[in-house]
Amino acid sequence: MGESAVHVPRVAVVTASNRAAAGVYPDRSGPVVAERLRSIGCEVVGPWVVPDGDPVAEAVGRALDERLDAVITSGGTGLTPHDHTPEVTRPLLSYEVPGIAEALRAAGRDKGVPTAILSRGLAGVAERDGHRMLVVNLPGSRGGASDGMEVLAPVLRHAVDQLRGGDHNRPE
Repeated sequence: MGESAVHVPRVAVVTASNRAAAGVYPDRSGPVVAERLRSIGCEVVGPWVVPDGDPVAEAVGRALDERLDAVITSGGTGLTPHDHTPEVTRPLLSYEVPGIAEALRAAGRDKGVPTAILSRGLAGVAERDGHRMLVVNLPGSRGGASDGMEVLAPVLRHAVDQLRGGDHNRPE
């Protein structure tokens, strides 16, 4: 029995939205991400709703301090002047996992959303005090977050297991 069979991943959900953080409208994507995480057996922390930019970096740092297994952000990955999530995420990463970000963009495009390729979201591993945590930036739209979780859900537990030192599953 592998480590992932007994370890319940603890995952923070961070919504980067200036307007939702200001109370202009409710967080629409964070609950989608949280529900999907629960459906695959994760313990969810959040959603934490913060303005885009430095507050996103602070939330990722908080998740590291709490030694969570992963943090999934939604929002702030587009091309508008207010989208800064990738810029504040990148300095926190020890290394990127480009296949995740590539798969997220490709899945949206393949579902008939040509603008999915405009997402600048990143995926990678942040490290602090010997603890490693997966960080994934999803788009902020409800549909983009849902589509992103369809891509991430089948690999998240394995990724967490790998970060915790697990081996690749092999047939017996």
